[in-house]
Amino acid sequence: MNLTYDKSEKFLLCQLCRHILYAMSNIFITGSAGGLGQMAARILINEGHNVWVHGRNEYRAEEAMSALPGAVGAIAGDLSEIKETVLLACRINRLGNFDAIIHNAGVGFCEPNRGNTRDGLPEVFAVNSLAPYLLTSLIKKPTRLIYISSALHFHGDITLQDLTWEKRTWNGFQAYADSKFHNLLLSQSIARLWSQTISNAVEPGWVSTKMGGPNAIDDLTKAPVTQAWLAASNDKEAMVNGRYFYHQRATAFNRQAANPEIQEAYLDYCKKITGVSIPLM
Repeated sequence: MNLTYDKSEKFLLCQLCRHILYAMSNIFITGSAGGLGQMAARILINEGHNVWVHGRNEYRAEEAMSALPGAVGAIAGDLSEIKETVLLACRINRLGNFDAIIHNAGVGFCEPNRGNTRDGLPEVFAVNSLAPYLLTSLIKKPTRLIYISSALHFHGDITLQDLTWEKRTWNGFQAYADSKFHNLLLSQSIARLWSQTISNAVEPGWVSTKMGGPNAIDDLTKAPVTQAWLAASNDKEAMVNGRYFYHQRATAFNRQAANPEIQEAYLDYCKKITGVSIPLM
């Protein structure tokens, strides 16, 4: 018997095949209106997952949806402001539980000065460091958390002195390197504190995104793969906790990030600024 299908039926069959091949997950990705966040979202959407994207304002959120028509929806929220980040967490929680959250949003270090936010914080610290801390603290616990770090975390200041650059002479490169160490510290902290959540950090490499610039030397096509893989894959290599990945391989990182005393000092610093603490269990 020969079977024929119209276009809508073929589409539904394709969707069904996707769901058979992949265990469908609900995933939220910060900073997914462009760059690596958008690329990771596209990978996950093509695998059949329910992906929610994010932009810093309504315009950027709409841009994310336009670029990723398979996304479930987009949420706006300015991660440079504490109040807006708290509101973003509330909006996310109203959507229900997520299987994975990729903390991808970040700003670079080209600014010639601190770039003060409305809260009086350096923008690099507010967006790259404090926002992931707040969202992690306030969003219902997902099964998996992925934080985007960088090889520059090796240059981060492990003393955690003057994180908001009130006394130090501003150095954009150092501030960025510090923030990438903070991302790793947070991922290690959650791996230690939350027994039911898998938490890992990723080094995408130096790639030619808007942030990375045109002189970047790493492979852009590989850069978003690891975070997407960690968010949804059931490979045993992806189901590990407290690791630092580069191109789907666990690799060495600054072991000071695994020090519970340094982790607690960082968490306490963020708590003092925001008034929000990480739930213990």
